[in-house]
Amino acid sequence: MDRIDRKKLIKRLICFILFIFIVNFVANKFYWYYTIWYFDMPMHFLGGFWIGLASLYFLFTESKALTFQFIIKILLCVLLVGIGWEVFEILVNNVTIRDSFNYLDTFSDILFDLSGGVFAILYFFKRIMLTEGNKVK
Repeated sequence: MDRIDRKKLIKRLICFILFIFIVNFVANKFYWYYTIWYFDMPMHFLGGFWIGLASLYFLFTESKALTFQFIIKILLCVLLVGIGWEVFEILVNNVTIRDSFNYLDTFSDILFDLSGGVFAILYFFKRIMLTEGNKVK
């Protein structure tokens, strides 16, 4: 039976969202999103990582086995939030600065979200799950 340390996971989720908040605050204060062209890439990775762990926290129960289908559900949660964020960015862009839509940026943002989600699953196996083998069934 797979078990998770829910207390450890919620502590890490809280600390990690605070870290993301602080980095985002500093980045906005010093205009890093505008002056460092790649700065949004690690932020999307971190966001995907956090969403992946939060999805695992809310969707994983002791009675569920960690299957390939469950992993796909977690990645779909990350993808859904990532696409929702990109739609939000497009709407804000259309109202405020009215730059032309950048497909490559949107595609890379979603890829970084998903890669963060994959990393969250791997992290979950290695650091949070309490099993002997930490294997996918």
